Amino acid sequence: MLTSIHHTTIITPVTAAFSNSLIPTPPLPAQFLRFRTSPRENFRYLKTLGIIEPNTKFYKSPSPETLDKILSTVEFFTSRGFSTSDFRRVAFLCPELFSPDFDPSCVQPVFDFLATELPASPEQCKGLIVRCPGLLLSDVDLCLRQTWLYLKSLGVEKLNAPTTLNAHLLNTRVPKLAEKVRYLRSVGLSYEEAGTVCARFPAIFGYSVEHNLRPKVEFLKVMGMSAVEVLNGFPQYLGFSLQKRIAPRYLHLQKRKVKVPLKRMLMWGDEKFYGKWK
Repeated sequence: MLTSIHHTTIITPVTAAFSNSLIPTPPLPAQFLRFRTSPRENFRYLKTLGIIEPNTKFYKSPSPETLDKILSTVEFFTSRGFSTSDFRRVAFLCPELFSPDFDPSCVQPVFDFLATELPASPEQCKGLIVRCPGLLLSDVDLCLRQTWLYLKSLGVEKLNAPTTLNAHLLNTRVPKLAEKVRYLRSVGLSYEEAGTVCARFPAIFGYSVEHNLRPKVEFLKVMGMSAVEVLNGFPQYLGFSLQKRIAPRYLHLQKRKVKVPLKRMLMWGDEKFYGKWK
């Protein structure tokens, strides 16, 4: 286990190689190791994790004390199952998590929230955080819990599944989520219907009303279709590209005076669609 206190050491490939030559002694508690690695070894180790830029020279290394502080953060995440590739992603997206001023105990409430209220397993917690490290910088009471309760009220389920969509949904503030519900109501859906659309197609929360949702809904009028009927029956319509899929296929069928159900028009692959209606 990685550690940074002065009477302990860090297990790295270097220290692990020496440990096999030691004379057997009674096992020590997990937090106590036999050697203390050098600042140079710690520096190299943090480079392999992507926390320190790979091209950084040792003479530009942070002080040994700063390295120890960063390594204590590494230990915190390692104890929660984070791998080398996880560190690279998290450090790239949220470098502030590995600042020497960062206190790992500050993010423990986020882990507790994910584990007890979603609830998510340790592996699921890690997966959500790796996909959206910004979760760790969100306040549980003011942000995460409010978002989770709002999504639950709409019927969005399985938010503990470690998907990119779920991770970013949990880190989205309620006013931004509510904007999509208000728009759906403005086109004629009831609050319950809008909630069902969002629950069936939660990716809607990531779309812009002005640049994505509104143009697609307005195009339904061009096709002579009811927005309420389409969105209630086939909310995935909003996930297709207007310029690359919806409009070209509609116009293609119009030229051939062919009418097909909207779902069939959009769900078929290009080869099958254009092969059917040449």
